[in-house]
Amino acid sequence: AGVAPMYALCFLGYGTGKKIFCDDDAFENLKLFQIGMAGATSSLFTTPILGPGERLKCVLQVQQSPHYTGVKYNGYGDLVRGLYAEGGVRSVARGSGITCARDGVASFFYFSVYEVLKKLWTPKGEKGPGVFATFCAGGFAGMANWAAMLPLDTVKSKFQIAPEGKYSGVMAVAKEIAAKEGVAGFYKGLTPVMVRAFPANAACFLGYEAAASFLTKIGLE
Repeated sequence: AGVAPMYALCFLGYGTGKKIFCDDDAFENLKLFQIGMAGATSSLFTTPILGPGERLKCVLQVQQSPHYTGVKYNGYGDLVRGLYAEGGVRSVARGSGITCARDGVASFFYFSVYEVLKKLWTPKGEKGPGVFATFCAGGFAGMANWAAMLPLDTVKSKFQIAPEGKYSGVMAVAKEIAAKEGVAGFYKGLTPVMVRAFPANAACFLGYEAAASFLTKIGLE
Protein backbone atom coordinates (compact mmCIF):
# COMPACT_ATOMS: atom_id res chain seq x y z
CA ALA A 1 0.00 0.00 0.00
CA GLY A 2 1.26 3.48 -0.82
CA VAL A 3 2.23 5.78 2.03
CA ALA A 4 0.14 8.77 0.89
CA PRO A 5 -3.16 6.84 0.52
CA MET A 6 -2.64 5.20 3.92
CA TYR A 7 -2.06 8.57 5.59
CA ALA A 8 -5.18 9.85 3.84
CA LEU A 9 -7.20 6.94 5.26
CA CYS A 10 -5.63 7.49 8.67
CA PHE A 11 -6.63 11.14 8.80
CA LEU A 12 -10.07 10.32 7.40
CA GLY A 13 -10.53 7.85 10.24
CA TYR A 14 -9.31 10.44 12.74
CA GLY A 15 -11.83 12.95 11.43
CA THR A 16 -14.61 10.39 11.77
CA GLY A 17 -13.40 9.51 15.27
CA LYS A 18 -13.53 13.17 16.30
CA LYS A 19 -17.20 13.31 15.37
CA ILE A 20 -17.90 10.18 17.43
CA PHE A 21 -15.79 10.72 20.56
CA CYS A 22 -14.91 14.40 20.93
CA ASP A 23 -16.91 17.06 22.75
CA ASP A 24 -16.96 20.53 21.23
CA ASP A 25 -14.33 21.65 23.74
CA ALA A 26 -12.16 18.51 23.52
CA PHE A 27 -9.26 20.27 21.82
CA GLU A 28 -9.55 23.54 23.71
CA ASN A 29 -9.46 21.73 27.06
CA LEU A 30 -7.25 18.84 25.89
CA LYS A 31 -9.59 15.96 26.71
CA LEU A 32 -6.89 13.49 25.83
CA PHE A 33 -8.88 10.30 26.16
CA GLN A 34 -11.44 11.60 23.68
CA ILE A 35 -8.74 12.77 21.29
CA GLY A 36 -6.89 9.49 21.67
CA MET A 37 -10.01 7.44 20.95
CA ALA A 38 -10.64 9.57 17.87
CA GLY A 39 -7.11 8.74 16.77
CA ALA A 40 -7.57 5.04 17.49
CA THR A 41 -10.59 5.02 15.19
CA SER A 42 -8.24 5.52 12.26
CA SER A 43 -7.06 1.91 12.58
CA LEU A 44 -10.50 0.70 11.49
CA PHE A 45 -10.00 2.54 8.19
CA THR A 46 -6.44 1.40 7.50
CA THR A 47 -6.49 -2.24 8.67
CA PRO A 48 -8.53 -3.70 5.76
CA ILE A 49 -5.59 -2.74 3.53
CA LEU A 50 -2.67 -2.81 5.97
CA GLY A 51 -3.53 -6.17 7.53
CA PRO A 52 -3.08 -8.31 4.41
CA GLY A 53 -0.51 -5.85 3.06
CA GLU A 54 1.72 -6.27 6.10
CA ARG A 55 1.36 -10.06 5.90
CA LEU A 56 2.55 -10.10 2.28
CA LYS A 57 5.36 -7.62 2.91
CA CYS A 58 6.72 -9.52 5.92
CA VAL A 59 6.72 -12.87 4.12
CA LEU A 60 8.50 -11.45 1.07
CA GLN A 61 11.08 -9.73 3.27
CA VAL A 62 11.89 -12.78 5.39
CA GLN A 63 12.42 -15.04 2.38
CA GLN A 64 15.41 -12.90 1.43
CA SER A 65 17.23 -14.12 4.53
CA PRO A 66 19.95 -16.73 3.92
CA HIS A 67 18.48 -18.71 6.83
CA TYR A 68 15.04 -18.95 5.22
CA THR A 69 14.10 -22.53 4.33
CA GLY A 70 10.43 -22.19 3.43
CA VAL A 71 8.69 -21.82 0.08
CA LYS A 72 10.07 -18.94 -1.99
CA TYR A 73 7.53 -16.81 -3.81
CA ASN A 74 8.11 -14.78 -6.94
CA GLY A 75 6.36 -11.51 -6.15
CA TYR A 76 3.03 -10.52 -4.64
CA GLY A 77 0.81 -12.39 -7.10
CA ASP A 78 2.58 -15.67 -6.56
CA LEU A 79 2.55 -15.12 -2.80
CA VAL A 80 -1.19 -14.41 -2.64
CA ARG A 81 -1.91 -17.57 -4.62
CA GLY A 82 0.40 -19.60 -2.40
CA LEU A 83 -1.04 -18.31 0.87
CA TYR A 84 -4.58 -18.75 -0.36
CA ALA A 85 -3.86 -22.35 -1.33
CA GLU A 86 -2.29 -22.89 2.08
CA GLY A 87 -5.14 -21.54 4.21
CA GLY A 88 -7.61 -19.47 2.23
CA VAL A 89 -8.46 -15.85 3.02
CA ARG A 90 -7.58 -16.46 6.66
CA SER A 91 -3.98 -17.17 5.72
CA VAL A 92 -3.71 -14.12 3.46
CA ALA A 93 -5.13 -11.88 6.18
CA ARG A 94 -3.28 -13.49 9.10
CA GLY A 95 -2.34 -10.89 11.69
CA SER A 96 -5.00 -8.36 10.69
CA GLY A 97 -6.43 -8.37 14.21
CA ILE A 98 -3.16 -7.45 15.87
CA THR A 99 -2.45 -4.97 13.07
CA CYS A 100 -5.69 -3.19 14.02
CA ALA A 101 -4.75 -3.28 17.71
CA ARG A 102 -1.22 -2.06 16.95
CA ASP A 103 -2.41 0.88 14.90
CA GLY A 104 -5.22 1.71 17.32
CA VAL A 105 -2.81 1.97 20.25
CA ALA A 106 -0.24 3.84 18.18
CA SER A 107 -2.75 6.35 16.81
CA PHE A 108 -4.17 6.96 20.29
CA PHE A 109 -0.79 8.38 21.29
CA TYR A 110 0.03 9.80 17.86
CA PHE A 111 -2.81 12.27 17.76
CA SER A 112 -3.11 13.02 21.48
CA VAL A 113 0.62 13.83 21.81
CA TYR A 114 0.44 16.01 18.70
CA GLU A 115 -2.52 17.99 20.04
CA VAL A 116 -0.84 18.48 23.44
CA LEU A 117 2.35 19.82 21.88
CA LYS A 118 0.45 21.88 19.34
CA LYS A 119 -1.48 23.64 22.10
CA LEU A 120 1.59 23.95 24.35
CA TRP A 121 3.59 25.62 21.61
CA THR A 122 0.88 27.96 20.32
CA PRO A 123 1.82 31.57 21.20
CA LYS A 124 -0.73 33.51 23.23
CA GLY A 125 -3.28 35.16 20.99
CA GLU A 126 -2.49 32.89 18.02
CA LYS A 127 -4.68 30.13 16.57
CA GLY A 128 -1.82 27.67 16.19
CA PRO A 129 1.93 27.17 16.46
CA GLY A 130 4.46 28.33 13.91
CA VAL A 131 5.95 26.20 11.17
CA PHE A 132 8.94 24.97 13.19
CA ALA A 133 6.81 24.17 16.25
CA THR A 134 4.34 22.27 14.07
CA PHE A 135 7.25 20.37 12.52
CA CYS A 136 8.57 19.42 15.97
CA ALA A 137 5.13 18.51 17.33
CA GLY A 138 4.62 16.15 14.41
CA GLY A 139 8.06 14.63 14.88
CA PHE A 140 7.58 13.93 18.57
CA ALA A 141 4.09 12.59 17.89
CA GLY A 142 5.62 10.15 15.42
CA MET A 143 8.11 9.00 18.03
CA ALA A 144 5.30 8.46 20.55
CA ASN A 145 3.40 6.54 17.88
CA TRP A 146 6.28 4.11 17.37
CA ALA A 147 7.16 3.79 21.05
CA ALA A 148 3.60 2.61 21.66
CA MET A 149 3.46 0.50 18.52
CA LEU A 150 6.76 -1.36 18.51
CA PRO A 151 6.00 -4.20 20.98
CA LEU A 152 2.79 -5.08 19.13
CA ASP A 153 4.54 -4.67 15.78
CA THR A 154 7.24 -7.12 16.86
CA VAL A 155 4.63 -9.72 17.83
CA LYS A 156 2.64 -9.07 14.65
CA SER A 157 5.61 -9.56 12.34
CA LYS A 158 6.74 -12.78 14.04
CA PHE A 159 3.18 -14.14 13.86
CA GLN A 160 2.76 -13.20 10.20
CA ILE A 161 5.96 -14.85 8.98
CA ALA A 162 5.61 -18.06 11.01
CA PRO A 163 4.85 -21.33 9.19
CA GLU A 164 1.19 -22.29 9.15
CA GLY A 165 0.16 -23.83 12.48
CA LYS A 166 3.31 -22.92 14.44
CA TYR A 167 1.50 -20.60 16.83
CA SER A 168 -2.02 -20.88 18.23
CA GLY A 169 -2.29 -17.10 18.22
CA VAL A 170 -0.53 -13.83 18.98
CA MET A 171 -0.42 -14.51 22.72
CA ALA A 172 1.70 -17.60 22.06
CA VAL A 173 4.13 -15.41 20.10
CA ALA A 174 4.28 -12.80 22.87
CA LYS A 175 4.94 -15.47 25.51
CA GLU A 176 7.77 -16.95 23.44
CA ILE A 177 9.45 -13.56 22.95
CA ALA A 178 9.13 -12.76 26.67
CA ALA A 179 10.53 -16.15 27.69
CA LYS A 180 13.50 -16.08 25.32
CA GLU A 181 14.43 -12.40 25.17
CA GLY A 182 12.61 -10.58 27.95
CA VAL A 183 11.22 -7.07 27.57
CA ALA A 184 14.10 -6.05 25.27
CA GLY A 185 12.86 -8.56 22.71
CA PHE A 186 9.79 -6.42 22.08
CA TYR A 187 11.86 -3.33 21.31
CA LYS A 188 14.32 -4.56 18.70
CA GLY A 189 15.23 -1.83 16.23
CA LEU A 190 13.96 0.98 18.46
CA THR A 191 16.78 3.42 17.70
CA PRO A 192 16.60 3.40 13.87
CA VAL A 193 12.81 3.47 14.07
CA MET A 194 12.91 6.62 16.21
CA VAL A 195 15.48 8.29 13.97
CA ARG A 196 13.23 7.68 10.97
CA ALA A 197 9.96 8.50 12.77
CA PHE A 198 10.78 12.11 13.62
CA PRO A 199 11.38 13.61 10.15
CA ALA A 200 8.76 11.47 8.40
CA ASN A 201 5.94 12.41 10.77
CA ALA A 202 7.11 15.99 11.17
CA ALA A 203 6.73 16.40 7.41
CA CYS A 204 3.40 14.58 7.48
CA PHE A 205 1.80 16.90 10.02
CA LEU A 206 3.31 19.96 8.39
CA GLY A 207 1.72 18.92 5.12
CA TYR A 208 -1.57 18.11 6.85
CA GLU A 209 -1.76 21.53 8.52
CA ALA A 210 -0.83 23.30 5.29
CA ALA A 211 -3.51 21.41 3.36
CA ALA A 212 -6.11 22.04 6.09
CA SER A 213 -5.28 25.75 6.10
CA PHE A 214 -5.58 25.94 2.30
CA LEU A 215 -8.92 24.11 2.24
CA THR A 216 -10.26 26.40 4.96
CA LYS A 217 -9.25 29.48 2.97
CA ILE A 218 -11.10 28.28 -0.15
CA GLY A 219 -14.19 27.35 1.84
CA LEU A 220 -13.77 23.54 1.85
CA GLU A 221 -13.15 23.09 5.57
